[in-house]
Amino acid sequence: MRPRAVPQFQTRVLRAGTVSTQRVEAPDRAAVAAVLGVPPQHVLEVREVGVPALSQRRGSRFPLQLFSQELAVLLDAGIALLEALNTLREKEGQPGVRAALDAVIGQIEQGQPLSVALRQQPQAFDELICAIVAANEKTGQLSVALAQHARYLAWVDALRSRLVAALVYPLMLLGVGGAVILFLLLYVLPRFSGILEQTSADLPWASRVLIEFGNTAGAHPGLVIGLLVAVGFGVYALLRQPAVRQRAQAALWTLPGLGPRLRVLALARLYRSLAMLLASGVPALAALKIVVDVVAAPWRPAVQAAAQQIERGERLSAAFDAQDLATPVARRMLRVGERSGEVATMLERAAAFHDEEAARLTDLLSRLVNPALMLIMGVLIGGIIVLMYLPIFQLVEQVQ
Repeated sequence: MRPRAVPQFQTRVLRAGTVSTQRVEAPDRAAVAAVLGVPPQHVLEVREVGVPALSQRRGSRFPLQLFSQELAVLLDAGIALLEALNTLREKEGQPGVRAALDAVIGQIEQGQPLSVALRQQPQAFDELICAIVAANEKTGQLSVALAQHARYLAWVDALRSRLVAALVYPLMLLGVGGAVILFLLLYVLPRFSGILEQTSADLPWASRVLIEFGNTAGAHPGLVIGLLVAVGFGVYALLRQPAVRQRAQAALWTLPGLGPRLRVLALARLYRSLAMLLASGVPALAALKIVVDVVAAPWRPAVQAAAQQIERGERLSAAFDAQDLATPVARRMLRVGERSGEVATMLERAAAFHDEEAARLTDLLSRLVNPALMLIMGVLIGGIIVLMYLPIFQLVEQVQ
């Protein structure tokens, strides 16, 4: 009988103020901290090697906003933590979500704090909620912090939904326009070229090029469609690469008119995330290290550099100024907050001030992108039709 292999875990550990990644072997998740030789609260993330994340399983995305909101309501009603978690588990219908809650309940029944239990399930609970829970679970303010976290996630979802809604019409234009162009090239143009060939008309060079392309595409429609599908999958695969996605996002930020608003939206999310952590009692240095995974990819090096400046003893406002992370409004509010001891409140107000950028951004997309796409599609489709009919016009002139 073969001995059972010891599970391996990929971990993120806080040691001497720095976060490091380490792979260890341990009997289970609860034993990882002992194997690493650190307190359980210093283990920021534990992921079993070879086990797929819950978020990657179809239909198993953990409803983090709903979890925070419902747990906050139950705790605020005076229900004990373990009983509240069991209540959430009993009403849950998704197997993946139930499994994550079962694991959390099991850890708490063994005497672990909620923050440690959540960190053992990184596929469901990110470092943001773990840090908030760790800072508030012993102060009696856990329900307040969870409610604030739920409001933050609701704000993120609303912002994402607003941007997606602004992109629906442009994507529909691209889809319909692309379908019309394919129909003209693969179906109409090859048949039209046969009519023109029978007339022996002298075709303009642009019409000849278009008709030759249409004949080739019409003779191999499956190849053309296959190439288009392959290109689409290739672009999708490239955009899934973090480095490519970061470059694409940075390129969007350079666009006139659109870029500055996108940067401000990303900074608003940084301010709101940081405000929530600071209000929960998380130190500024630890909070910045946590929000690195939350902010837009192009800002991450700047946030990491700001964390290093704070580690050297500089003020948050000075670090943000040096790394270009402060808008003029946020810069002034941060300085006021540092003098009054209300940095979290001022960051929240700065984020609320910049929320108006989301409305202006969607309005800009509607006013600029939609007409531009309609113009481009009109020129392409109209150009194809004109080049198709141009030989007929010339033939009519010759007959006359």
